[in-house]
Amino acid sequence: MPDHENGATDYRDEDDKKLEAMGYVPSFKREFSNLATISFAFSIMGLCSSVATTFNTPLLLGGPSSVTWCWILGATMCFTLGASIAEIVSAFPACGGLYTASAKLVPAKQRPIVGWLVGWLNTLGQVAGLASTEYGLSVMIWAAVVVAKDGDYEVTSGKIVGLFTALLIFNGILNSFATRHLATFTKGFVFINLGASTLIIIVLLATTGRHNMHSANYVFGSDGLVNQTNGWNGGLAFLFGLLSVQWTMTDYDATAHISEEVKRASYAAPAAIVIAVIGTGLLGWLLNIVLVLCSGPLGDLPGPSGSAFLQIMVLRMGKPTALFLWTLVCLTAFFVCQTALQACSRMVFAFSRDRGFPDNGYFGHISKWTHTPMRAIWFTTIFSILPGLLGLASPVAVNAIFSLTAMALDISYIIPIALRRIYQHHPEVQFKPGPFYMGDGWFGWAVNINCIVWTLFVSVIFSLPTYLPVTKDTMNYASVITGSIALLAMIWYFIDGRRHYHGPHAYIGKNATPAVTAEGDSEKDEKSSVDGKGEGITVSRGSHVDL
Repeated sequence: MPDHENGATDYRDEDDKKLEAMGYVPSFKREFSNLATISFAFSIMGLCSSVATTFNTPLLLGGPSSVTWCWILGATMCFTLGASIAEIVSAFPACGGLYTASAKLVPAKQRPIVGWLVGWLNTLGQVAGLASTEYGLSVMIWAAVVVAKDGDYEVTSGKIVGLFTALLIFNGILNSFATRHLATFTKGFVFINLGASTLIIIVLLATTGRHNMHSANYVFGSDGLVNQTNGWNGGLAFLFGLLSVQWTMTDYDATAHISEEVKRASYAAPAAIVIAVIGTGLLGWLLNIVLVLCSGPLGDLPGPSGSAFLQIMVLRMGKPTALFLWTLVCLTAFFVCQTALQACSRMVFAFSRDRGFPDNGYFGHISKWTHTPMRAIWFTTIFSILPGLLGLASPVAVNAIFSLTAMALDISYIIPIALRRIYQHHPEVQFKPGPFYMGDGWFGWAVNINCIVWTLFVSVIFSLPTYLPVTKDTMNYASVITGSIALLAMIWYFIDGRRHYHGPHAYIGKNATPAVTAEGDSEKDEKSSVDGKGEGITVSRGSHVDL
């Protein structure tokens, strides 16, 4: 437990008492300051690198106007989702994020099945997101090599997968440092992230002559509506532009997954989410507008590198300047992977701690040297490498796995948001709002309902193939894979999972008596996740830690 100095209350008392009230022993050191937490929230979205990775999709499907209008439309709607998530994170600041919160928001009998579904969707969505971002970073680095060699260089799938694997292992090594080191690293991420985007905007405007800039009607109007889907109608082609902003502005609850490492988590974590969503949305819109304004002939894109973003930079800035700024874009993508791995490993830790994996809690272990979940970090690292290896067999296969990222994550978010409203008056559900709360009036309801409806709507867009006719190479596997994962997870739960998993529950110390689960059964053979502390919350047999 934290110490007191000169009679002053340590901020950790409040955080840890709230965590204990949720049934968990404090396991981490709280080393993330407000700046580090905000930087983490910005970094997980990785503005310029995420736009660079996805810019081809809206530009080459719906046209320039789709790029600009879909971004601000999607960003506005994403704010309602971010605010709804922040509201729940403020009330339940635990490393399980919305997965842990889901147990508080439903009646006791439903907690195991809801926790199981949300846990698996969130875990696999985060793994796919980490793998896809790291894979995209590998592609971005090789694209720079192609540009540097004036197109005279062949990039093979083996080179992409090899670099992808090396980068993931390097991120795993960095994540193996203690929390205080991770917090120190993270503080600088936001400045490179936002600084790179701002520099690109300034340099593009400075190096593009007025006569080379497109008209306002091309950027915002009908001249910029170009349907290149080979069959879909113009309205749907335009809506495909949402794929970029939705992919960029996801993994909102990543900040929640480090909340047990954050000072004054119920304040700092939700504030960081809201600030990052607003900042990424507004600066991202400006970046997209400038890219379209300076883009040159649409027929020349995406260029030899395969990246329209990089090609526009090379066209206007020249190769040396473009490659220098591209280095900052790649560095931003690396920071996304660094923070994504940290967040995903905490989710793995939390799910294993609750016996969501068939590992008897093996990955729900804290290293006594670093006070971080070392086993979960390396499990996440190795498991995230596996999807990328499919790139050696087929680009279609690897893209199919990566396609579940946004859909799986967003669905895992709206489940607890919807359940909070459905069961808010149920006697077994006691939602105690945190400092960030939109209230039970019309405004809070409107924000929550809007984000649920919007997420369901864009999930339909995510499910459609972007080109016609549909073949094995143009098929969109997002809905098939996400639906299959949800179905298999539920089958697994009824066959075996319900034997060892009873939902997010009290995780007591090693010397304590087993806790009583939501269903009233005593947990057996519980081991402490606090290695080296030897202390925990004592819960006598027959008592109940209410979740």
